[in-house]
Amino acid sequence: MKKIHIGVFLSCLLMLGLCSSCTEHKASSKLLLNEVLVNNENNFQDDYGIHSAWIEVFNKSYGSADLAGCYLKFSSQPGDTASYFIPKGDVMTVVKPRQHALFWADGEPRRGTFHTNFKLDATNANWIGLYDSGKKLIDQVTVPAGALQANQSYARVSDAADEWEVKGGSSDKYVTPSTNNKTIDSNAKMEKFAEHDSAGIGMAISAMSVVFSGLLLLFISFYVVGKLSVRFLKKNAMKAKGITDKQEAKEKKLGQAPGEVFAAIAMAMHEYQNDVHDVEDTVLTITRVKRSYSPWSSKIYTLRETPHKK
Repeated sequence: MKKIHIGVFLSCLLMLGLCSSCTEHKASSKLLLNEVLVNNENNFQDDYGIHSAWIEVFNKSYGSADLAGCYLKFSSQPGDTASYFIPKGDVMTVVKPRQHALFWADGEPRRGTFHTNFKLDATNANWIGLYDSGKKLIDQVTVPAGALQANQSYARVSDAADEWEVKGGSSDKYVTPSTNNKTIDSNAKMEKFAEHDSAGIGMAISAMSVVFSGLLLLFISFYVVGKLSVRFLKKNAMKAKGITDKQEAKEKKLGQAPGEVFAAIAMAMHEYQNDVHDVEDTVLTITRVKRSYSPWSSKIYTLRETPHKK
């Protein structure tokens, strides 16, 4: 019996371990290295107003991901690897869905959570790795030596894309710290529409067609509903009167309300709309209220002292 209990206990521990490892891997797989700038001369300043190299991390999922407890590792020479532990307890380490986190590689970790203890090398290749709290590799990138000039970054073509490119060398490929790597400045559909319909005639015709089509559909629906309701009322009236001949029912105008009924309904609706709100006078009149004097209502005759007992 004891062996069975021990087996069940070990099985539960094994299942918990597998679930925790799967959860950790799933949470850490949300994060990716997205953009790196090595030589920052006048590109982007940190919260101290200093131009430093930076590393951008992107949360590709649609749920929040926490960087606390993860590691950023850097190496520019074989066998020389620096490791920065992202401290816990900072709410800013929680990266919102499809958002970015920027780390400054300035070698000044005392300046804050997002300042690493290493600096990037502008002359050699830079290998950067992102590890989870279990020191498992999440993502890595190698910035080639000599590929970047001052104020240029090595980034993914778009957020979470597999292909990398150099940004900052042209106006259409600019450096994007803490924002999307590929920013759409124009709308292709709008430009195409403006090219084929510059005067807006097609847009006006389309809009009017939609409006009139909607009105036509409303008219048809109300017309059909009205016909069905009249037929239903006529059928009920014939059934109540015991008439089976439709011609006789038509002559007796069964199910048809006279014009006086509609006039009365219209008048009642008109009266209701006009009388639903009071019409207030804009002249304010203040009149003095005159009251006759009575000792019963005067305060001077109220009992103020307790009567003396003799």
